[in-house]
Amino acid sequence: MDSGAGESIADGVARQLDPRWIPVQRIHAAISFAVICSASFVGLIAIWIASRMLAAGLLLLPVWAAAVAALAWHLYRWPAVTYRFASYRIDEQGLEILRGVYWRTITSIPRSRVQHTDVSQGPLERRYGLGTLVVYTAGTQHSQVKLPGLDFTVARRIRAHLLPGDEGDAV
Repeated sequence: MDSGAGESIADGVARQLDPRWIPVQRIHAAISFAVICSASFVGLIAIWIASRMLAAGLLLLPVWAAAVAALAWHLYRWPAVTYRFASYRIDEQGLEILRGVYWRTITSIPRSRVQHTDVSQGPLERRYGLGTLVVYTAGTQHSQVKLPGLDFTVARRIRAHLLPGDEGDAV
């Protein structure tokens, strides 16, 4: 966490997201898990009733339970895995975001291409003191780049750094 107001945020050092991002992602995953489990259970019961066979239900129920257990394990572990492979770096030239477990991407945003920035917070992010930096750039591809999982004050400092200073607004 880089919340020291005296330090420059643009020191070129690669930083990880805030570790509080892991529980936030796990809560999002738990909500998705509850929806998926409910819908799949209703589907399972519908198939069981439509088949009119007791044996089908006795076979489908353990298969469903094993699939749900595997999904629960995956949704619990995945936020910690993605956290390890997500980082960002800020220097005087701009912002660089690295992410991806299997397919890694590096997104570089030069300060000269930044049109405006936002810092947003959903209810869970606000509860955990986190924010999402949204950078809007000139161009069509990747014209909106999001960097979630930042401490709210750090996101605001990055936003202030990326905004043009005394350069003026040329039209």
